[in-house]
Amino acid sequence: MPFFKMNKQLIFAGLMIAFIINHGYSQTILNKQNIENALNDAFNKFKDLKEGKNADYIKELANVDPNIFGIALVTADGAVYTKGDITSMVSIQSISKVFTMAKVIEQEGSQFLQDKIGVNATGLPFNSIVAVEMHKGDKINPLVNPGAIATTSLIRGNDSIAKWKEIQKIQSDFAGRQLSINRPVYISEASDNLRNQAIAHLLLAYNRIYFDPVQATDLYTKQCALNVNVKDLAIMAATLANGGVNPVTKNKVVSQTTVMYTLPVMATAGLYDNSGIWLFNSGLPAKSGVGGGMLAICPGKFGIAVISPPLDESGNSLKAQKVIQYVVEKLKVNPYWIEPK
Repeated sequence: MPFFKMNKQLIFAGLMIAFIINHGYSQTILNKQNIENALNDAFNKFKDLKEGKNADYIKELANVDPNIFGIALVTADGAVYTKGDITSMVSIQSISKVFTMAKVIEQEGSQFLQDKIGVNATGLPFNSIVAVEMHKGDKINPLVNPGAIATTSLIRGNDSIAKWKEIQKIQSDFAGRQLSINRPVYISEASDNLRNQAIAHLLLAYNRIYFDPVQATDLYTKQCALNVNVKDLAIMAATLANGGVNPVTKNKVVSQTTVMYTLPVMATAGLYDNSGIWLFNSGLPAKSGVGGGMLAICPGKFGIAVISPPLDESGNSLKAQKVIQYVVEKLKVNPYWIEPK
């Protein structure tokens, strides 16, 4: 082999070794085979799990097929990996809160969100009225219902039609395709959302909602009824993992700064009452929805999503939590897993 060619190969190998050492990638390398193996193993390990039950406080959700089970992982460079059911649609529910929050941060800045809504976890259930009353509408969180309704009310627009266009657009831009409303779910929720309406009016009493409370609640209800499949959710997660650029469409959806302030809120409040347990076991910012979907972000690497409607007592998909945690462990991508120098 000519010396020059050999020397170039040695230099390249040396640079690759230095990259691996400096970035801690002496862990599992995220190549196609490792990712596919992890998803296949996770699917086979948990496909027969029958624990949990569908949400039924929204009547239409009780009718969703509990056997839907799909996994999708999308890397920051746009590679898509799937396993199981990737076509069945479910309503996005509370996962939508993340992307409406990101839109407000993008439009108004992180300090605005902190001042107008708050970012601390409430320590109470996601639909708690007590949390609003305790803090007199202050220190609510964008990822629980009171804070999410207030966040929705902050989306720019002179009327509810203009605001809805902005909400639907940001959700669709993250997914990389036009998302539409699941009408049966929307009708079911809209006819039975008195608790959320009460929360909105209580926020109004404390000057912590920023649009008509009835219309703000309706916008929030529509947002939660958007239909998604597991690939949509994984692309949405991967857009956050890729610093706000959709890795499939290559379109910039939000800024890196917006992502930087979105992920910590997910880490502290993304899984309702189990957020601390989830972060302890996985290390990844995540968000679940009572429709059965869940997504998580491995910053700079990938977004992963699972759809499986049966939920645990906190309202999080049982299979989704187990699958994502298994994949994180298998690929050794917990950000707190640190290789000693």
